[in-house]
Amino acid sequence: MTQEEIIQEIRRLAKERNALLLAHNYQRDEIQAIADITGDSLGLSMEAARTDKQVIVFCGVHFMAESAAILSPEKIVLLPRADAGCPMADMVTPEGLREMKARLPGRPVVTYVNSTAAVKAESDICCTSANAVKVVNSLDADEVILVPDRNLGHYIAAHTDKKCHLWEGFCPTHDRLQVAEVKRALAEHPGALFMAHPECPPEILELAHHICSTSGMYDYALRSQAKKFIVGTEAGILYRLRKENPGKEFILPSPRLICPNMKLTSLEDVLRCLQTMSPQITVAPDIRERAKITLDRMLAVPRD
Repeated sequence: MTQEEIIQEIRRLAKERNALLLAHNYQRDEIQAIADITGDSLGLSMEAARTDKQVIVFCGVHFMAESAAILSPEKIVLLPRADAGCPMADMVTPEGLREMKARLPGRPVVTYVNSTAAVKAESDICCTSANAVKVVNSLDADEVILVPDRNLGHYIAAHTDKKCHLWEGFCPTHDRLQVAEVKRALAEHPGALFMAHPECPPEILELAHHICSTSGMYDYALRSQAKKFIVGTEAGILYRLRKENPGKEFILPSPRLICPNMKLTSLEDVLRCLQTMSPQITVAPDIRERAKITLDRMLAVPRD
């Protein structure tokens, strides 16, 4: 089959199966192009909960499909690539978190949505990169435990008076961006604005003109009068940035800003997923109920 034939068959099957196609901002261009909705992990899970369609095809990584299953237990949630995981999410386990809680009793656990359902179930509240500071500041506690991203944790700690205890996890993609690469890009593109994701290391964020989530980057690029932007996050975001801002230039400061897990999903995978209605992602009821509490608490806090 040609690519166009595959796309046509995906659309036909999606209609036949009453399926909603969701694609994360870091997915391949051709995956974002066929999606009904693109966005960040939480925003997509909320769309999954809102839709009246019974099947959710989540083009992303495992924890994202889990979040959709937590918020929409009555729906079928499909992940086209079962092996699309998240290294950062895998850096914390429920057992490890329980040990940390035992060492730091009474401190509420704020867990980034980039985590497994089992870890969310051990937490008090979730956060996203878009509302992390607001979530932490909303808590009636002087100290908090932040899991699993140390870089997001450092960013939160710089914007709160609370004492933050950090888990030593990180996103390998964002963590590999180097100061020299950003400085080189800024020197080569005078006048360009550098926007960075808070998953980047603190020394990278110090160079940023604007620090925000992926959804924040879309808004910032649209509103800004600048014509050039250096983009400190995964390469997949360029597809929509360029589509929405045809008169502006977007530059990656490093060729290594690519998440191999986010790039696993192909059009063939999406087609096979709809043909076989698998792999299906489910969450055990006891874990789902506890994890949903942390998501519900987070949803009550406004995003930036």
